[in-house]
Amino acid sequence: EDQLVESGGDMVQPGGSLRLSCVASGFILRNYIMSWVRQAPGKGPEWVSSMYVDGKSYYTESVRGRFTISRDADMNTMYLRMNDLTPEDTALYFCARGRANIDLRGQGTQVTVSS
Repeated sequence: EDQLVESGGDMVQPGGSLRLSCVASGFILRNYIMSWVRQAPGKGPEWVSSMYVDGKSYYTESVRGRFTISRDADMNTMYLRMNDLTPEDTALYFCARGRANIDLRGQGTQVTVSS
């Protein structure tokens, strides 16, 4: 069974940093477009970042320059390094397989940015 499991979410102060992890099982992560998506309370899902098979990465405007997506092929794991966090980054963060057509996602990890 294909599965994604996120971890690394926490409560941090504005300006803080976190690294989210997403462990894939049942499939080889680097063979797919992989994404991070977030959902803030009372809002719909928001695409955050994607990494393509060729290693190219893309970001939504609000996180560009602060967030970095990466992957470790040996660990079959994807990461999202988040720096200079703001309260607007507070959300449940999901990793997902795909971008326009997501066919698998994890259960999410909560990021809360508050003073």
